[in-house]
Amino acid sequence: MSPSRGALAAGAAVAVAAAVTITVVVWPEESGSGGPGRTAVASAPSHASVAPSPTRSYPLSSAPRTIPAVREHIPARGPGWQPGRASTVVIGPGSGGLADEAQLLADELKIRYRGAVPARAGDVELTLGGSGAPESYTLKTQGGRVTITGPDQAGVFYGTRTLKQSLRADGAMPEGEVRDSPGRPQRGLNLDIARKYYSVGWIEDRLREMADLKLNQLGLHFSDDQAFRIQSDTHPEVVSPEHLTKAEVRQILALAGRLHIDVVPEIDSPGHLGAVLRPHPDLQLRNTAGVVSTGSIDISNPGSAKLVDQLIGEFMELFGGRYWHLGGDEYRALTVQNPAASYPQLQRAAQLKYGSAAGIKDLATGWLNDRAAVVRPHGLQPKAWNDGFFRGGIVRADKNIEVEYWTGKEYGARPPEEYLGEGRRLVNLNDEFLYYVLGQPNAFVYPTGQRIYEQWTPLVLRGTKPVPSRYSGQILGGRFAVWGDLPQAQTQNQVAAGIRMPLRATAQKLWDPATPALTWSQFRALATKIDTAG
Repeated sequence: MSPSRGALAAGAAVAVAAAVTITVVVWPEESGSGGPGRTAVASAPSHASVAPSPTRSYPLSSAPRTIPAVREHIPARGPGWQPGRASTVVIGPGSGGLADEAQLLADELKIRYRGAVPARAGDVELTLGGSGAPESYTLKTQGGRVTITGPDQAGVFYGTRTLKQSLRADGAMPEGEVRDSPGRPQRGLNLDIARKYYSVGWIEDRLREMADLKLNQLGLHFSDDQAFRIQSDTHPEVVSPEHLTKAEVRQILALAGRLHIDVVPEIDSPGHLGAVLRPHPDLQLRNTAGVVSTGSIDISNPGSAKLVDQLIGEFMELFGGRYWHLGGDEYRALTVQNPAASYPQLQRAAQLKYGSAAGIKDLATGWLNDRAAVVRPHGLQPKAWNDGFFRGGIVRADKNIEVEYWTGKEYGARPPEEYLGEGRRLVNLNDEFLYYVLGQPNAFVYPTGQRIYEQWTPLVLRGTKPVPSRYSGQILGGRFAVWGDLPQAQTQNQVAAGIRMPLRATAQKLWDPATPALTWSQFRALATKIDTAG
């Protein structure tokens, strides 16, 4: 009989003819002993010299089973915790900012939230405090209650995710203390809503899924050759018929904020601008034969920067946040055999701006730096794809722009060690493991959770080979990416099902740098248990 459930049976009854006294011990309703009103029956001889009735004993607890796994658990002896009829959620002194987290947890556990009042037996208390790393937390289960403490709201929130998952996995939070913190500061999902439209409800479901996995970043690629998917007031002519309204985006942002998820908007340029350029044909890049370079804007035309910067300015105001993705990848002018001969207007502009030794890649790098200069005064951290950073040249990309490393196959792409050797900070979106490309074009295959779980780490930036561990501090994290190249290949529900286990494996590897303790089959079974409980 499990020590955490049911009545405690005493040792075998004493087989004597003398009379015996039956002692009944009633455990409190909210003691976590397996349910209200359970009794423990103990037998003892009636004479005065008998020892006291036996008391409950417990083995040392095991770590809670969660995804991602907690990084440290200090075991203890005790019944653990599970919500009872009188259990509530409260917040500690000076922790009023945790009201949203407390109310959410109470709703999820189907117990009451009592506010900023002293904790009672059976309660969960959330408290801001301590000096741990950002997003860290301590979860202590002792004396019939749970206390979750962290230096910031995000850390306390992640402690509530651990409690929720442990209850789903095993029905209780084990006795003892969890000390937990993320291995990487940026952990998330990248979603291409430009090529495939996703409903607000579907995106919100992904946010909730991400939050339970302690993922904190949603990349939104909402502009590409196929469509521009968010309402624009400055340039309504670029918006596609099926799009998100600004009110819907604000709804998504509000939920993301409550779940401690940063939304990273992306307007890719100077390539991937087909939807923006359709109503602005005068800004499309053309070669000497007059052939349009699909999706590419003519960065020698002053009107190009004006248009893109107006859009960036409008959507910076909408999104706010901490990050802005500039794109920078796959500029078609740099993929031809002789860029200067095919696009002499770009070559002339480069030399006029940067000197006679400059080339088109210098003009493209200058474009990237100029767009970064637009977002930086607003407190936003600029990001760009790695193939927007070029080797050599007159102009160097700003060192402050975070490199989102996805490929070693494109023009301008370099081994990740080159970027790291320059002191740059990278985010891992390795297309070998982390790219879920609808329809599987161009030799892409849908990634599996097992392959990520068993073979990938944040150090594996390109292909399957990790970079030297001395660069680990420059790798900020990673995101699993969904791209809509063939948007009709899967429905929204199929995408959600297809990324379910890859997303969980990615979350595990970004949170905990250690080799996972569970086998893949154990990890998958745990995910099923957590996802189907509740």
